[in-house]
Amino acid sequence: MSHDPIKTGSAEQMRRVQAEEARVLPLAATDPSSVRVEKSTGKGMDIDWKDGHRSHYSFPWLRDACPCATCNEERGASGRKIGEPPKPKPGALPMYKEPARPLEIAPVGKYAINFHWNDGHSSGIYSWEFLRRECPCPECKK
Repeated sequence: MSHDPIKTGSAEQMRRVQAEEARVLPLAATDPSSVRVEKSTGKGMDIDWKDGHRSHYSFPWLRDACPCATCNEERGASGRKIGEPPKPKPGALPMYKEPARPLEIAPVGKYAINFHWNDGHSSGIYSWEFLRRECPCPECKK
C-alpha cells in the first residue's frame, strides 16, 4: 500500500507557520485577569494579563486586525499586516469613513471576545491567545 506525501505548502507558508510557532506564549500569559472595553468613550479595549503585562487595543486597530477568514484572506492578498488599515485603491478619491466602533460586544466562551462593528462586520472571534500574541504595545513590537 503506498501513500501520497502530504503537501505542506509553499516555503513562504512554512516560514509563516514557523514564525507563529516561535511566538507561542505560555498558557498563563494568554489568560486575561481583567478586560475593559470602553465602548461609550470610544477609547478601545484594555486587557491586564495574568503575567502582569497590560495591552491597549484601539477600536480601529481591532477592526483592522479582524481574525476572520475573509479578513485574513484580504490581508494575505494585499500584503497588509494585522492591525494596519486597508490601503486605498489606486486612483480612488478619499472618502469619509466613520471611525470603527463596536455596536455590540459579546464574550465567546472563556477564550475570546466578538465585536459587531458599525460597518456591519461581525464574524471575527478575537481569542485571548490572538490578542496577546498580536499586542500592539511598543514593548511587544520589539
